[in-house]
Amino acid sequence: MPAPKSMSQTPPSDSTPTKAPSLLRSGMVVSIMTLLSRVLGMVRDVVVAAYFGSQSEADAFFIAFKIPNFLRRLFAEGAFAQAFVPVLSEYRAKRALADVKQLVDRVTGTLGLTLAGITALGVAGAPVLIMLFAPGFHDDEAKLGLATDMLRITFPYLFLISLTALCGSILNSYGRFAVPAFTPVLLNVCMIGATVCLTPYFVQPIMALAWGVFIAGVAQLLFQLPFLAQIKLLPVPRPDRKDPGVKRIMTLMIPALFGVSVSQINLLLDTVLASFLQTGSISWLYYADRLSELPLGAFGIAIGTVILPALSRQHSADDPRAFARTLDWAVRMVLLVGVPAAIALLLLAEPMIAALFHYGAMTDQDVVQAAAALRAYSVGVMTFMLIKVLAPGYFARQDTKTPVKIAIICMIANMGMNLLLIWPLAHVGLALATSLSALLNAGLLWWGLRKAGVFQAQPGWLLFALRLLAACVAMSLALLWLAPPTQDWLVWGWQRKAWEMTQLVAAGMGAYLLVLLAAGLRLRDLRHA
Repeated sequence: MPAPKSMSQTPPSDSTPTKAPSLLRSGMVVSIMTLLSRVLGMVRDVVVAAYFGSQSEADAFFIAFKIPNFLRRLFAEGAFAQAFVPVLSEYRAKRALADVKQLVDRVTGTLGLTLAGITALGVAGAPVLIMLFAPGFHDDEAKLGLATDMLRITFPYLFLISLTALCGSILNSYGRFAVPAFTPVLLNVCMIGATVCLTPYFVQPIMALAWGVFIAGVAQLLFQLPFLAQIKLLPVPRPDRKDPGVKRIMTLMIPALFGVSVSQINLLLDTVLASFLQTGSISWLYYADRLSELPLGAFGIAIGTVILPALSRQHSADDPRAFARTLDWAVRMVLLVGVPAAIALLLLAEPMIAALFHYGAMTDQDVVQAAAALRAYSVGVMTFMLIKVLAPGYFARQDTKTPVKIAIICMIANMGMNLLLIWPLAHVGLALATSLSALLNAGLLWWGLRKAGVFQAQPGWLLFALRLLAACVAMSLALLWLAPPTQDWLVWGWQRKAWEMTQLVAAGMGAYLLVLLAAGLRLRDLRHA
């Protein structure tokens, strides 16, 4: 009896070649594009810091931007992507292109309708959301009103960027990694342009930033549509909650809201508590978090992005050995970048903050306070990156229950540590609690995969660890020897800061790479597929 059309095994007519692209090559493509976005993000933050510093207006904007941005990471990059990609990969492997297109259309319609409702509620309930996420604003009517006005402009970004993430997930599943990785560049370009060009036209100049966020959402969505048309998967929204594929994605998505985005929830809890601290605390945490996220975005997210479709295919093909090799490779790649990045952020906290943000309205005290938070965040840099590559080990197998249990444990632990550390350390205690909870999260994710027999250490770990240790020691010694005193960074102009930081980065990276090479590490050792 012939199989029904919906279960056809005919591969899509535009399917990619049978030989999968190298994970290292794909990861580097995503990493380079993401690094470009992060560098522009740093430029954006430099511009914002120079225009607005850590004033109350800046605190208000960061809250108005953080709420839709948090929900974007929770829904779009977190729960939705982790639930959608495995199902889409299965459809692509086992069904015809027409079935894949039907799934895309129905998911787009269902997601779009849901997001439209959430966006309407968010705009209407902006004052309530501000009070919920920044209750410390209650006693400052001006700050509360400004944050509310800006949130009404920035909240639709959630709708736009979530649909952008849907488009990006489709492109990633078809091996088109560069376009989704480049898309965030547009956010930074729009926000820089809004700050520089639009601020003179507003009574409250910082309102220009809110409009920059909205414009960026439109630009990012429109940018990806032509590339979807090239692979014949341009979505035509058709809401259908009863579709089996849509129902599976929704079932996987609900618990995944907590599983993969626990670090974002923890950061938001930091913001809630920071709103009760002295003015500037939210901004100090924001600038520190932005720097700590640079290695996460440039490499951790890149590796997590490219391994999820690969793990999903390997699970569908019932190939546990390949699955284990991919996970092991991803962990090693993350450690190779995450460990030295964490050490560099710890040792160069003041120089980095001063070099990037100590201009215009940013004071010496702001540098010291933001650097203290950066040191606390640096403790968790490596574990934040590990979470990005360990969580796909669950979601590729469509297991969302285990990460949810881990997320609940970590959120409770984070809140307890927040309350314990905020009194002696203020905003630094909030950053440290976030890092410690991320360490717990990564440890539990790893233990769960190990216990289930999914993560199996491959040969060569001892040699890898010794090479990594030697290289990190060499890098640390070079940085400690060459780094000028903090006071010098506070008085130098931007040209001197840029020159000194360039030398430090070159020396640190040079020492690290030279020792790795001297210890016998070669590019072929990093290749996976």
